Amino acid sequence: MRPALAAPLIAAAGPAGGADLVSARTQMALSLGWHIIVACLGVGMPALLLFTEWRGLRRGDDDYLRLARRWAKAVAVLFAVGAVSGTILSFEMGLLWPGLMGAYGQVIGLPFALEGIAFFLEAIFIGIYLYAWDRLSPRAHLLTGVPVMVAGVASAFFVVSANAWMNQPRGFLLEGGRVTHVSPWAAMFNPATPPQTIHMIVAAFMVSGFATASVYAVALLRGRRDRYHRLGFLVPFTVAGALTPVQIVVGDYTARFLARYQPTKLAAMEGLPRTGPHAPLSVGGIFVGDRLRYAFEIPNGLSLLVGYSPDAVVQGLDRTPSADRPPVTPVHLCFDTMVGIGVLLLLLAAWLAFTWWRRREIPRSRLFLWPAAASGVLAVVAVEAGWVVTEVGRQPWVVYGRLRTADAVNPAPNLWAGLLLLVVVYTVLTVSTVYVLRLMVRARPVAAPQERETA
Repeated sequence: MRPALAAPLIAAAGPAGGADLVSARTQMALSLGWHIIVACLGVGMPALLLFTEWRGLRRGDDDYLRLARRWAKAVAVLFAVGAVSGTILSFEMGLLWPGLMGAYGQVIGLPFALEGIAFFLEAIFIGIYLYAWDRLSPRAHLLTGVPVMVAGVASAFFVVSANAWMNQPRGFLLEGGRVTHVSPWAAMFNPATPPQTIHMIVAAFMVSGFATASVYAVALLRGRRDRYHRLGFLVPFTVAGALTPVQIVVGDYTARFLARYQPTKLAAMEGLPRTGPHAPLSVGGIFVGDRLRYAFEIPNGLSLLVGYSPDAVVQGLDRTPSADRPPVTPVHLCFDTMVGIGVLLLLLAAWLAFTWWRRREIPRSRLFLWPAAASGVLAVVAVEAGWVVTEVGRQPWVVYGRLRTADAVNPAPNLWAGLLLLVVVYTVLTVSTVYVLRLMVRARPVAAPQERETA
């Protein structure tokens, strides 16, 4: 069973504990932080790939077909390395966190089982898609890629729903300290599932779009202004840019969800020390003692966001015992990072939309192309920061209100050895993946003659 999306099921930070607890958290954070990048690309890139192939077949367009050929190879590489990192995560769930899996494995087993089915379907059809490119009719070949796209999105949904359960545990009763009356479907479709799954799937498409476009933005900066490179930038950037305002709306929905179901996390995100109306929206700053210092505050901003009124009461950290609070400063700063990057990407998307509306071309200014070239990295940073907010903001709980992270960790000594081994493994994976992808970028793509015919 391989998690197809790096929904960080265990937080990278939490309450102070022994060296092995720190090692386990660090190991899980490294695995999930690495895997989430590959997994996002695995969710979003098949859709970009199928669109370019469909467009090329419909119009008999060689440039679209050349893009599809190249992106197909990248998808294959990313699927392979994602399978490796996902397998590592599967083992880590049991080895590092037996307190979680032993107590609640029967509750959250369903989404992982369904994800396993989705993974095998994805593996089967990605093999067919790559092997049958010149062996099936163009239309039949295009259809073999549809299950790859659907399975990738389904995998994301299943795994993130398991993580959502950890934020809003449902579907069981505790009787005498034992889990009884298990309802796997109620567990999977818990209150946190809609906001988390939508937020993550949209983020995956944004990462895929901006990361792919950033490669071609670099080529445009180097003077490669031919139609192939312009399309390579325009198609994924347009998709990601169109989803950016959607993600901002989803983020607003998620914040109001947190105000109702996880008010302590929202208070940590905003560094809000006290409960009351007229709660400000704070940007920047660090939490020292019992207050947020050096922050820029927007008066009434948080009350307006949560309750659409400056008189809306927002719960602060004072309602939560200090032992049950997450570390505020990293949660707050990561939240600001995520939102700040989202605003920057929205401005870039608006710049492209305005220029295209006026002149039907990509902005030529290097002031646009430089941040566009960095947009892929920025999108990845935003996703990583968002997951720090989600997971560290839940601390000290691994299962919110039910099981503490310190009580779920493997009590065996010397967990640091696994961490060292993991650093070596991911170093090799990173170098190998970057090397292979760079070779693909430098290679000259050529479309098959068959694909130059219209479907």
